[in-house]
Amino acid sequence: MDTAEIIVTLSGLALAAFVVWYFFFSARQTASAVSSSSGVQEVDITVKGGYSPDVIEVERGKPVQLSFYRDEENSCSEELLMPDFSVRRDLPAFKTTLVELMPDKPGRFEFTCGMGMLRGSLVVK
Repeated sequence: MDTAEIIVTLSGLALAAFVVWYFFFSARQTASAVSSSSGVQEVDITVKGGYSPDVIEVERGKPVQLSFYRDEENSCSEELLMPDFSVRRDLPAFKTTLVELMPDKPGRFEFTCGMGMLRGSLVVK
């Protein structure tokens, strides 16, 4: 193996390690829902290379309104899936999409993009 092959191999391993860290071990942003005067729990989520915040805490038994603002044109982020709540929404670029749901049982419920690469969690307490 010559020097160029070693450099390419090490670069590839470093890139693979970065991808694994980014998707599975990077710090997650957590936000608690803010209750409006009408009792609806509201959270604003920005979609740009991921969900920010990507962990949302809400109370069980109170209606939730999630406002997804898609701040990009990346094709991966154009769809939102929340299978535990039977939610599937298209997220148009540079627009806000509202998702309303009623969390009636406690737990951690995952949501993803259509490709499963972008991930977030709704934690119901």
